[in-house]
Amino acid sequence: MPQGRPAAVPDDGLTTRQRRTRPLVLVHTGPGKGKSTAAFGLALRAWNQGWPVGVFQFVKSAKWRVGEERALMVLGESGEGGTVVWHKMGEGWSWIKKQGTEEDHAADAREGWEQIKRDLSAEAYRLYVLDEFTYPLKWGWIDVEDVVATLAQRPGTQHVVITGRDAHPRLLETADLVTEMTKVRHPMDAGQKGQRGIEW
Repeated sequence: MPQGRPAAVPDDGLTTRQRRTRPLVLVHTGPGKGKSTAAFGLALRAWNQGWPVGVFQFVKSAKWRVGEERALMVLGESGEGGTVVWHKMGEGWSWIKKQGTEEDHAADAREGWEQIKRDLSAEAYRLYVLDEFTYPLKWGWIDVEDVVATLAQRPGTQHVVITGRDAHPRLLETADLVTEMTKVRHPMDAGQKGQRGIEW
């Protein structure tokens, strides 16, 4: 496997090993498909390394059974890699608004963030997947400055990956890795709805 070489080595007093194992904040944003899928791919890598993984889904309906959830839960219970815990926040906040008011959904989102803060403080997981977390930030339900400060001060070697469209500029400024998924073409453009094995 070829060795990656950084374009520049900062004068930060860290050894190569220390710099290489520094915990990261990753953001997958943009209008294209694949943001959550890429984050769940990272979760598979983390599981393989024996890391505990915490997934927090902020928008997708609690009733929606995605394939990655089932696969990661089975792997987490296999006893071979790391453990996996999967949290779904409420009944869905973006396109499924059948129950509860917007303030109810906002309160659920804030409580989800408070749980993540408690878990970060306790170093409960080595990888956190905050799926669709950009939306409660965009809607003002969660304070972006609190998120930035909490992530900057998290202890240990905890990695955090955040997914969703329209990531807040402050989040982009402070993240270690930002990937923007762009859309060139999508089946929905031709009137085709999501299908098994592709969307879930």
